[in-house]
Amino acid sequence: MEIGSIVVRCYEFDEMVAFWSEALGYVYREPAEDGWVILRDPEGRGSNLSLDRVPEPLEQLGETSRVHLDLYAADQAGEVERLIGIGATRYPRKYHPDEDFIVLEDPDGNRFCVVQIPGEDTGSETT
Repeated sequence: MEIGSIVVRCYEFDEMVAFWSEALGYVYREPAEDGWVILRDPEGRGSNLSLDRVPEPLEQLGETSRVHLDLYAADQAGEVERLIGIGATRYPRKYHPDEDFIVLEDPDGNRFCVVQIPGEDTGSETT
C-alpha cells in the first residue's frame, strides 16, 4: 500500500493550484473542474497532491495543525527562499537549535515544513 494522493482543502483555490504546482514542479493530471484538481509528478513518481475548494476560509488552527506536508530538501535555505518567492510565508515560532525544519504557510494558511535532508547540510537556517 502507498499514499496515492494527499488532499488539501482550500479557499483560495486558484492561488493554491499555482503555488503547489510551482513549489513541487507538478502538473495537472486532468484539468481542474468544479474546484477539484489532482496534481502529479510529471515523471510519475511520488504521491499526487489533490486540491479541493471549500466555500469559506478555514479557521485558525492554533499552534499545531492535524495534517501537514514535510518537504525534504538538500538545500533547505534555498528552498525556503524559493517558496517564499512564490507565495509562502514564514510561520512565526521559536526554533530549538537541534530542529531541522522551517515552518511555512501556503497562500491559504496551511502549514508545511521544509526539512533539511540529513547529511546534506548546506547551511540551513532555523530562525
